[in-house]
Amino acid sequence: MTSSSSDASRSPGMDLMRRKVLSAAAWLGTLSLGSGLAAVREAEAKATDIVLPSTSEAVTPFQVAIPTAALEDLKVRLAATRFPDKETVGDWSEGVPLAKMKALVEYWRSGYDMRRIERRLNSVPQYRTQIDGLGIHFLHVRSKHQNALPIILTHGWPGSVIEFLKVVGPLTDPTAHGGTPDDAFHVVVPSLPGYGFSDKPTERGWGLPHIAKAWAMLMNRLGYTSWVAQGGDWGAGVTTWMAKQHVEGLKAIHLNLPILFPPPVEREPTAEEKAAIAKLTAFANNGMGYSKLQSTRPQTIGYSLSDSPAGQAAWIYEKFAQWTDTNNEPEQELSRDEILDNITLYWVANTGASSARLYFESYATDFSRQQLDIPVGVSIYPGEISRPPKIWGERTYSKLFYWHEVAKGGHFAAFEQPDLFVAELRACFSRLR
Repeated sequence: MTSSSSDASRSPGMDLMRRKVLSAAAWLGTLSLGSGLAAVREAEAKATDIVLPSTSEAVTPFQVAIPTAALEDLKVRLAATRFPDKETVGDWSEGVPLAKMKALVEYWRSGYDMRRIERRLNSVPQYRTQIDGLGIHFLHVRSKHQNALPIILTHGWPGSVIEFLKVVGPLTDPTAHGGTPDDAFHVVVPSLPGYGFSDKPTERGWGLPHIAKAWAMLMNRLGYTSWVAQGGDWGAGVTTWMAKQHVEGLKAIHLNLPILFPPPVEREPTAEEKAAIAKLTAFANNGMGYSKLQSTRPQTIGYSLSDSPAGQAAWIYEKFAQWTDTNNEPEQELSRDEILDNITLYWVANTGASSARLYFESYATDFSRQQLDIPVGVSIYPGEISRPPKIWGERTYSKLFYWHEVAKGGHFAAFEQPDLFVAELRACFSRLR
């Protein structure tokens, strides 16, 4: 009776107020729960990040330490991959075939040793130092031979310092790898800004010319007053700009992707020139979508590459398939573990966006043919994305002193064919010792 009387005496205004109070309480509870979940997720994200040590101008030893949470998170993400429908073609013309991608993801999740890259990189002396406000990661191995020639090797995209791990030993210790003391090099292998364990630029300005000057500062800081440089892909761009700028100490360069485009054609092109132009045109029409996207919208593609390991893997695996000398079967030259070493480095370091920004910085402006007047050596690999004729090199490099067409290999020369790559560097630079 009392309850019924109370309900009868309650006004519509009181009911409305009660509903508003209950609604507000529920909303505040949801907000609190949401804030709590957000805080938990933020803490989880931080636990999966690799925290790089701060740097100064001092050259400081560095060891890779991947958080366990990062590897556990990677496996969870791989298990939850949502794949697209199967391609409508019977080849690679639409991209990585679904069956290939599923097999790679499953092996990455359940068969690959996630600590491989940690062990492999930590088996080589690594360091970090600050140049122009940015922490730069690099491998540095000095030869036991006194008259070794210092060399800086620069990787490209979608490569990394991992490309050169198989050649460090033969270059620094030739007597243990079929060479003589006169073949010895002191080897420096830096990670490009925004790649691997180098810092990620937070402002514009770290394009090829800036990196070229930074590499010269690095060699000077390591005590080298006379040295040579080598590179392919972006590494060819950095090396070319070091030569263009006549940086202090640089004696000569070697390129396995000479930047000879636009081609220096004079009069009616020869049959060899026409073939080279046709290959460049085919690549421009059918193989440069990645570069257009990364050079115009690196941040947009970065969200996908940072969030989906399968997406990051496909983005890189396609290039290993199509740019190696293997007819879309990269495992013929590189083990699946080696391919995943490189992909895993991109993932754990979260460099999908930061590596793409180098295209935004330099692809349309700096990555083009430059007239050089210091000694240049070139090795042409049959599986490379372009195969320029020697005449283009002679028209561009006034001191071209070495040009050789290698029997096999592709874009990732040191990674695919380490023995041939080492032989090319020995043959090329033997003339300058």
